[in-house]
Amino acid sequence: MSDEILTEVWAIKDAIAAQYQNNLQALFEDIKRGEAELKAKGYSLILPPPNPADKPISALRRTRFGRR
Repeated sequence: MSDEILTEVWAIKDAIAAQYQNNLQALFEDIKRGEAELKAKGYSLILPPPNPADKPISALRRTRFGRR
């Protein structure tokens, strides 16, 4: 990755952290509150699989090793 991309990603991360005073618990609670609001509005949330590493063929693996 280029330095510009990393700099932008880190700036976004720092802005989000500052929004919650670097408190991960507050960020997590806000995410959960947002999920609850979406569920209340009738949206269905799709959860990730419990352990995606157990899947023998995944899109990540096909993409990652597709160039060999």
